[in-house]
Amino acid sequence: MFGPRLFGLVKLGAGGIGSGLSVRREREKRMHFVVCIKQVPETTDVRINPETNTLIREGVAAIVNPFDTYAIEEALRLRERLGGKVTALSMGPPQAEAALREAISMGVDEGVLVSDRAFAGSDTWATSYTLAMAVRRMGEFDLILCGKQASDGDTAQVGPGIAAHLDLPQITYVRKIEEIDAHRIVAERLLEDGYEAIESPLPCVLTVVKEINEPRLPSLKGKLAARKATIPTWKAEDIRAEPDRIGLEGSPTKVVRIFTPPPREGGEVFRGEPGETVPQLVEKIQGIVLGSGG
Repeated sequence: MFGPRLFGLVKLGAGGIGSGLSVRREREKRMHFVVCIKQVPETTDVRINPETNTLIREGVAAIVNPFDTYAIEEALRLRERLGGKVTALSMGPPQAEAALREAISMGVDEGVLVSDRAFAGSDTWATSYTLAMAVRRMGEFDLILCGKQASDGDTAQVGPGIAAHLDLPQITYVRKIEEIDAHRIVAERLLEDGYEAIESPLPCVLTVVKEINEPRLPSLKGKLAARKATIPTWKAEDIRAEPDRIGLEGSPTKVVRIFTPPPREGGEVFRGEPGETVPQLVEKIQGIVLGSGG
């Protein structure tokens, strides 16, 4: 159960919009919802490239990041309420096109894949820059939706990073959209012990949590549309990405080493009645603590 709102209504101001962004403000125009999705490994049994310390995704069964399916669903619901279109955007290797087709089978209107060897090894900052440049190329948009985090990285940094690169307001961990029109949005942001309502002008960036909805299953009509859909692939030059801001070179964070933790040792088992084993356990703990100088 959630308690009362903790901070009432928080209003976000509109930051300066980066050059090249076209913002909708006329109510009669179709709204454009952009959903950023990621293809992630379906299994936790992944391999690491020893040279780059990055995941080896080739040959591994993959799915749409589960958190992103909630963003897809919310975008579809907004389109049903307000009209307009939904575009799914993904950055990844060529096989990430399958994730976009999955989104289209759920009802998304179109998909765009951003794929280039130059993007390999991107950290969250370089990834969010790349996606932001792709959104910039799309032109007009009203709302960018992302899942709160990716299941293979768990950083929750890409959505906020996109907002930072585009100089847009952001609302993270959204559990409910209370109000939205062509100019503003009011959303409930999930907190550890409650939630707060935040008002923001559009366009803005949202990251959503699983409490926001229940994702729909792909329909037969959607699967047919996904099979026939033409999905463009944009490379670094297509989105005018600066070479020193993408891939490993553009990543301010580096994975220095990845290793498997050593297995735990056997430990010690105390057997017998509680009256006998508890004093033995206390003595053992005291010996460890005192022996370590604690």
